[in-house]
Amino acid sequence: MAKLPPSIKRLLTLRNPNPLPSPSAARVRQVLSSTYQDAKFRNAETGWLVLSTCTLLTLNRPPTFGHLYRFLAETDEASGTRGAALQDTVNKVALIREAALKSTIFVGVPRVILSLAALNDVLDEDVKSELRTSSRRVATSENIESTVVRGKALWDSIYAPHADKLHDKLGGYHPDFITFIIQAYGAVLAPLPGGLKAFNDTSTITDPDQGNLSRALGSVVGIACLRAEERVVPQLTSHVFGLLKARDVENQSIEDAWLSGDEGTEWVIRTIDTIVDGVTAEDATQEKSKL
Repeated sequence: MAKLPPSIKRLLTLRNPNPLPSPSAARVRQVLSSTYQDAKFRNAETGWLVLSTCTLLTLNRPPTFGHLYRFLAETDEASGTRGAALQDTVNKVALIREAALKSTIFVGVPRVILSLAALNDVLDEDVKSELRTSSRRVATSENIESTVVRGKALWDSIYAPHADKLHDKLGGYHPDFITFIIQAYGAVLAPLPGGLKAFNDTSTITDPDQGNLSRALGSVVGIACLRAEERVVPQLTSHVFGLLKARDVENQSIEDAWLSGDEGTEWVIRTIDTIVDGVTAEDATQEKSKL
């Protein structure tokens, strides 16, 4: 059995190996509360939940997922008792999990693992027992073609009128790169077949559409991750356009229609910035305290 030599163990403690510290619970709750109230006024609570999830995940502050859950579950800080109804809470947690899964495409697997682990650690057992446990994304010979078709349709929707040109450009970097992206778009980023879920819905383990996010909300995922990640403006701009183009989706919800409009898209970006600034505000103070 392989063991880590002491010299390697020491190396692994260097170069900031741990996630950044979470701000205080009071600070996180203040940021979540103020941005949520603004979203509620605009009837954009689902967009708020998705962008909050992806922003906190990208900032690599896993404990904030616990604060987000307790905020949504209306958990009493003193007693630990949940105030929100079970099926309401299950639905919101399912939306968080789905948004986090889609974030894998933009910020990679490690941060998603850390954030989902932190969320899983704080879930009430009755909530956990109502979350889906079987995968809807198992690739088979029967469904791979439809997955690729779904991925290519989403690609075209986001990147038109430059979709084919960009497809060939990325394929030129590595022939498997664009194949991977299209398959990932179809399997993960695109809405799954079936009904879509929103913030004020309910869900149980028998819900076949648990956590399923719309086309517009998939673009919100991309914008939140890339805006919080910083220094990737070409990709961010592409997914901002992707959200604006989501206005052409047929039979979308009133919330999605607003989010994909000019006002809604600007609100998404500004709200991400508000959360980033709120969560990172204590960083400078914490760094100074170490000196």
